[in-house]
Amino acid sequence: MAESRDQDAGQMRLAAVVIAVAMVAWIAVQWLGGHYGWAAKWAFLADLAAIGAFVWSLIVTWRIWRRRNDA
Repeated sequence: MAESRDQDAGQMRLAAVVIAVAMVAWIAVQWLGGHYGWAAKWAFLADLAAIGAFVWSLIVTWRIWRRRNDA
């Protein structure tokens, strides 16, 4: 039981780091793109990457929530 809680805590920390890094990277790419006049396709690519990171984090946290409620 304690091992499962430790594993869940590690996965939650990973999900939190992914959310934070994705948000900072997304903001940085948006700013850099505007500052240097990059094509809109790069902004859309950054948007898709950030959405992918957020969806992955949502799925991880949902699975942890389900596992804790079942126990």
